[in-house]
Amino acid sequence: MADYKITLLKGDGIGPEIVNQAVKVLDCAAEKFGFGVTYDEALLGGCAIDATGVPLPDETVAKCKASDSVLLGAVGGPKWDSQPGNNRPEAGLLGIRGALGLFANLRPSVIFGPLKSASPIKDEIIGGNLDVMIVRELTGGIYFGERGRKEVNGQPAAWDTEMYTVGEVERIAKVAFDLAMKRNKKLTSVDKANVLESSRLWRETVKRVAEDYPEVELNHMYVDNCAMQLVRNPRQFDVILTSNIFGDILSDEASMIAGSIGMLASASLSGSKLGLYEPIHGSAPDIAGQNIANPLATILSVAMMLRYSLDQSEAADAIEAAVAKVLETYRTPDIYEEGFTKVGCDEMGDRVCEAL
Repeated sequence: MADYKITLLKGDGIGPEIVNQAVKVLDCAAEKFGFGVTYDEALLGGCAIDATGVPLPDETVAKCKASDSVLLGAVGGPKWDSQPGNNRPEAGLLGIRGALGLFANLRPSVIFGPLKSASPIKDEIIGGNLDVMIVRELTGGIYFGERGRKEVNGQPAAWDTEMYTVGEVERIAKVAFDLAMKRNKKLTSVDKANVLESSRLWRETVKRVAEDYPEVELNHMYVDNCAMQLVRNPRQFDVILTSNIFGDILSDEASMIAGSIGMLASASLSGSKLGLYEPIHGSAPDIAGQNIANPLATILSVAMMLRYSLDQSEAADAIEAAVAKVLETYRTPDIYEEGFTKVGCDEMGDRVCEAL
């Protein structure tokens, strides 16, 4: 029997609540499909600052590297806003991505049938369903470039640098093309090549990688047009490949098209099987401890973990089907509609386990 070691980074705010429900579902899946799971906890984010003075302790990195996969809740909150930029909770998140070599972020934007009415986009635009995969480069670009402050014409000024190497673009492009081959063989690469030199290098490199994938239909789109097209006609997209900052923005837009940011999972992958899985929403400290948070994005992140890191695709499919089934009857407050049964965070986890 396969046995997997998972490191839990519960984080801040609602993080512990939603991770606990995801673990509950993962344990149910392990029992049903005949594999074992053991857990180790580590600190990341604001809770790590409180305990150790830094958002990413060395012990956390070591535990994550020694595991088969990592499940993260959420980090941050107003409590730590006074921390310097390099010691904020979010710095811990950037740090763990770099330490584990997690260069590829997969963010699926999927509308579950029962939640179709929650999308702000008209039904005739969405059509039958929505299933878009955004592949975001995660360890390069402006978030990791040189930055600083200086004085210009007697005024304070600040600068950040967007830079990519050919190798960084090649490896994320290959991830996106490989995914496209397993889906509908259609890929849209998003850049700003009409203005940015880094985007011109991006486009040149993606075109060269595309030569190894002749079956994949490749098109290029400027980021401003892509933002518009996601609202105008999201069905034209299958796999979207883009840089760190553009992916950050577009994936949040796509999440709202799907109806709720509380429903969307993500995977951050390295060149090996080790990955970090997390919901794309924040720590929501205003509702922490009230048992009203939506754990479904974290539960769906577990499904991605099973598929991409643990080679348990059957279990992943079963969890996704269970979530879809539960949504036919039950809703947490953030996705509640009249006619459904409102449940809290804990009960939603229980209901998914029952359906599983």
